[in-house]
Amino acid sequence: MSNINQEKIPFWRDSRIIKVVIQVLVIGVILLLLVFFGNNLVNNFRQLGLTFGFGFIFDPELNSRFNIGDSPIPYQPTDPYYRAILVGLLNSLRVMITGIILAFILGVIIGLGRLSDNWLVQKIATVYVEIIRNTPLLLQLFFLYFAVFLKFPKIDAPLIIFNSVFLSNQGVYVPFPLANLQTFLAILTLFFGGVIAFLIWRKQTQTIIQQGTTGNFYNLALIVIIIVSILTIILGFDWEFPSYDSQIKRIQDGLNISPEFATLLAGLTIYTAGFIAEVVRSGIQSVSKGQWEAAKALGLNSGLAMRLVIFPQALRVMIPPLTSEFLNLAKNSSLAVAIGYNDIYAVSNTISNQTGKSIEMLLVVMATYLIFNLIISTVMNLLNRSVQLKEK
Repeated sequence: MSNINQEKIPFWRDSRIIKVVIQVLVIGVILLLLVFFGNNLVNNFRQLGLTFGFGFIFDPELNSRFNIGDSPIPYQPTDPYYRAILVGLLNSLRVMITGIILAFILGVIIGLGRLSDNWLVQKIATVYVEIIRNTPLLLQLFFLYFAVFLKFPKIDAPLIIFNSVFLSNQGVYVPFPLANLQTFLAILTLFFGGVIAFLIWRKQTQTIIQQGTTGNFYNLALIVIIIVSILTIILGFDWEFPSYDSQIKRIQDGLNISPEFATLLAGLTIYTAGFIAEVVRSGIQSVSKGQWEAAKALGLNSGLAMRLVIFPQALRVMIPPLTSEFLNLAKNSSLAVAIGYNDIYAVSNTISNQTGKSIEMLLVVMATYLIFNLIISTVMNLLNRSVQLKEK
């Protein structure tokens, strides 16, 4: 064998080094542009006799001087501006997180309904998707707010459901667990029950794959865990039920869901679920018919075939467009200002009008939504990597 002397590639011809250099140059150009525009902005402010900075947000002598109806934390109009921004941030987060979870669940149900063999279920799901996808979200929010939630009975004559849920035009009042030891132990029980159920579910899946049978023991164990969990929620939690006080004409105790929050959450959930349903439908239909036939050949019924064969493969197609829909929901939550819900955008807009710091508050809002979307994208990208085929 002859020795082959390989010449070392010069660094200016090495593709790996060239890629790194290009990326460094691009980052450098971006930083220079940011410095240039930032310096230009500060100079323009000085010429106009204005100051640019975010110090007013943390100045304890500057009070916010406005009320916030939906406040998950204690807040007073005498608090500094950073406290008001924090309230708006938490309001946005609870709408986004809850909306993403509910929209995904509803979207999967509607998407499966579109593929149902039942004619009525299929048509109902189709009509839902066509109506929701082809009407503006803002119009749907106005309809839910003015035609639904504000049309509930007045506070002095609320609609009572099962003596525990009160509906009025000032909000929906539902039972809420008290923060005490009993509730904590119940939550701990649910957590361990969920972990055990997940382990049993994984073991059952392995048994199905290896032996072709679901195993009656696993089914019975899961049913017992579900029953125990339901009883824990009903009897284990120390529930605080709302009650109507006729003397002061107010509903006390329980959890108050304001009409604005309920409208925004319902609107975002219903609207986004219409798009997620199409993502689910197209993802399932992208799996070849041969996979269905192979699952049936293994003796799997339709439910097990969907759970073990079809849906895992469909996830590889579904996750990228699902990421876009979750990002759209996060950005669409800024429409809260139209119905008077105090999210980060509405609070920042009020602070901007009071202080005249429009540029600063605009940057705060932009940075907030950018961070939200980057977090959602990162989580979904990690999930996408976990379901993709691993090449050897």
